[in-house]
Amino acid sequence: MVGQAAAQARLVSCPLCLLRRQFACFQSSRPRQSSKSETPYSVRCTLPQTAAGLQPGLLVAPRQRTNTHPRQTCCSMQGLQHPAPVAVLAEGLEAPVQLVYLVTLLGFLVVGAYLVVRQALITRELEEAAKTLGDRVRQKDATCEDYFELGVILLRKKLFTQATKNLEKAKKTWNGEPDELAQVHNALGFAYFNMERNELAQAAYRQAVELQPGYVTAWNNLGDACEKVRDYENAYKAYKEALAYAPDNKVAQSRADALKNRVSSRV
Repeated sequence: MVGQAAAQARLVSCPLCLLRRQFACFQSSRPRQSSKSETPYSVRCTLPQTAAGLQPGLLVAPRQRTNTHPRQTCCSMQGLQHPAPVAVLAEGLEAPVQLVYLVTLLGFLVVGAYLVVRQALITRELEEAAKTLGDRVRQKDATCEDYFELGVILLRKKLFTQATKNLEKAKKTWNGEPDELAQVHNALGFAYFNMERNELAQAAYRQAVELQPGYVTAWNNLGDACEKVRDYENAYKAYKEALAYAPDNKVAQSRADALKNRVSSRV
């Protein structure tokens, strides 16, 4: 009896045998109304208490994976299967937006490089022209036009003291047309204006408009020089003269409109 009980215990304790017995009981049994103490698809163990090592009447059910959050899992699966329209739209627009940013950046880089190269070329040309004209002046082989061109180059380089010296020589040695001499006086007035010598600047501008009455740039420069010393009446007159020759001149129109109230209030 002891040997048979031990053999039966080994047979019952085998996991594969237990699974076979449970599956066979599940297939042979018909569905029945479960009691409150039983769960669906449960099988009552028919093994003896000593053989199975279990208490009589204990229910044995297949182990099932439970979902503690079925609603949340379902929603998450739906989100994976059907992505939101906003996310789809964002993914679709991501590449075009990046392309636009890249093209804009390249455009700024190209424009910046063009401006830098252009300024470098202009500076180089000015340096070469100034060197050539300077050599002529030192050799005392310069003409009045050479003095004028050198003075204009020095103005663009903001070397106003040296520019006035060359422009004064151009004015004294000028042998060209009087209308062209007006440009020399205008450039000379611009140099004096930047040197804070306003009286000399106004005199040079007035000589320029006397030689060439339709010289709109000289009229605007004269108005600016008068406006700087708060001579608003003469400044207004200068701008009005510029508008008489060039009615569409925006600089003269804007400054005349700004000074009109001040001049009328003084009168």
